[in-house]
Amino acid sequence: MAASEKLPVTAFAGLDLLSSAVILLDADLVIQYLNPAAENLFAISARQLLRRPLAQLLGEPPGLSAALDNALTNNWSYTGQNLTTHRHGAVPLHLDCTVTPVEAGRIRLLLEFRHIDQQLKTEREERLAEQQQANRELIRNLAHEIKNPLGGIRGSAQLLERELANPQLHEYTQVIIKEADRLQELMNRLLSSHRLMQPQQVNIHELLERVRSLILAEFPDVDVKRDYDTSLPDVTGDREQLIQAILNIVRNAAQALEGRGEIVLRTRALRQVTLAKRRYRLALQLQVIDNGPGIPDAIRDQMFYPLVSGREGGSGLGLTLAQNFIQQHHGSIEIDSRPGRTCFTVMLPLHESNEEPR
Repeated sequence: MAASEKLPVTAFAGLDLLSSAVILLDADLVIQYLNPAAENLFAISARQLLRRPLAQLLGEPPGLSAALDNALTNNWSYTGQNLTTHRHGAVPLHLDCTVTPVEAGRIRLLLEFRHIDQQLKTEREERLAEQQQANRELIRNLAHEIKNPLGGIRGSAQLLERELANPQLHEYTQVIIKEADRLQELMNRLLSSHRLMQPQQVNIHELLERVRSLILAEFPDVDVKRDYDTSLPDVTGDREQLIQAILNIVRNAAQALEGRGEIVLRTRALRQVTLAKRRYRLALQLQVIDNGPGIPDAIRDQMFYPLVSGREGGSGLGLTLAQNFIQQHHGSIEIDSRPGRTCFTVMLPLHESNEEPR
């Protein structure tokens, strides 16, 4: 292919699915292509940048100009860390950049950018996922070990109760039986997150209305407001698991409000989102926002750990189960909290009509 020959736009279609920002340049350092991730990163559309000099987008980051010249002249690759852009009128970006020489029609250079904050976030999510998996296995094994003796304790208490001649002593055996039942239910909840999923097409707003009615019945003085994007397509998932996950998050918010306050259920569609290391064209963003006191700093980073609770008497399992269920749907949960506003953000992949579900 001659160097001056122009490649069709479809030749770069595979780059559209990458989570990292990619820009293709010609020999004059003029932008010939940028993928959707680059549009998101630099908050500018491809229409505004195509056929324009790279410097108009990035300015003159130290070391990058020399690296681009070297790549063109000597066919050398380059990786620059912590480059800072100073585009006029925009917030400076701190980026890692890889420059790769290529020969594809007029394209001579491929630039790949990663936002440093996003890279750190991805690494943190990977560490948390590994830790959560270890926690789940530990809790699951403990639950199995605890369930067996619980049955023996409860049965022995029932036999003892029959042998006691003094009915007043039955109060003590009833305490044993009730506490054994409570622990049994706790173990069942710990093990329920490991059942096989039963995926189907579900309307997220129908699930939210179900959760809303349950919360209003349990907390009548809490105002649960709706802010729905009703154009969202259906979610592919396990109906009962999704209801339980959302209910646990909303109930956690209502409990933090101590029965009085406001909760907002908000849904939106986001495009070009990376979840569980996979790029999706479309994703659901569900936010549960309350105006409560916020999450204490001491437990904010451990909110999804088993048996961690900021509420006296709480089991610390609700958010753990919610995270387990959302992760089984290849989604994620994040928390942003300060006094007066706590927001749980759930992200789930959506599949467009011409896209097969995973």
